Amino acid sequence: MGKLSVNLCGIELDNPVIPASGTFGYGYEFAEIYDINLLGTFSFKGTTKDPRFGNPTPRIAECTAGMINAVGLQNPGVEKVIAEELPKMRKVFHKKVMANVSGFAVDDYAYTCQKLDACEEVGWLEVNVSCPNVHGGGMSFGTSPEAAAEVVRAVKAVTTKPVIVKLSPNVTDIVAIAKACEEAGADGISLINTMLGMRIDLKTKKPVIANKMGGFSGPAIFPVAVRMVYQVSHAVKIPVVGMGGVSTAEDVIEMMLAGATAVEVGAANLVDPFACKKIIEDLPRVMEKYRIDSLSDIIGLA
Repeated sequence: MGKLSVNLCGIELDNPVIPASGTFGYGYEFAEIYDINLLGTFSFKGTTKDPRFGNPTPRIAECTAGMINAVGLQNPGVEKVIAEELPKMRKVFHKKVMANVSGFAVDDYAYTCQKLDACEEVGWLEVNVSCPNVHGGGMSFGTSPEAAAEVVRAVKAVTTKPVIVKLSPNVTDIVAIAKACEEAGADGISLINTMLGMRIDLKTKKPVIANKMGGFSGPAIFPVAVRMVYQVSHAVKIPVVGMGGVSTAEDVIEMMLAGATAVEVGAANLVDPFACKKIIEDLPRVMEKYRIDSLSDIIGLA
């Protein structure tokens, strides 16, 4: 059997498959149906400094080869996540976990990351810069190289664990933003976050989602994700975590050939809760089919 393990920012993963933030909760719901310790790791639900109720409903809509969501980072806030969610998670998951962090001001990011950095079970901090900058006119931190770099510098100043910056695809030049994050001290880049999408109900003649627009994810965005992973991984020297429409073991291999060290699986978990388990179990077959002895050998081979 081929070697599935990879090294992400100095931490060894048994395999490169990682459920993406917002699609796997804190893991314990999935632990009721299978042993989640077979995962490489997982990125838990996006956490903010303060509790957030999220956006008004309806906030999820199905569409061809994907879905649109505008959940709005609903979470109980970092203090409650550390006090209540992580102890429950620790009972069912015995590996290092990826903490996904969002914020609406640079200080928010620094505060939340510093708190989570102190948690023993946290291996990596995945910093989502797709949030609107409340002090910068509402534009997403991830649309400006300068704004993204400012977040990275603030987080790196108060943390010791690897910082992986999650980039938005809703930009003109994702490479410039990735390079700015690397120069500011980021230890890795993860991409892509959801694209911006919209659906309109023909009967009501109104947008399907209360927020009008939302994050478009699912198999339809996979070619865009592969392209961006390829571009970024060839422009930076730090590891890249690829995601966006991944739903099969073949997709994982393709992402790794494009330059991903590890691969996150998002919307597929909402369609089939066993998606990641099936992908991991199918990887040896696909590796044998394409004569791959070790997954770490194919990173960026395309």
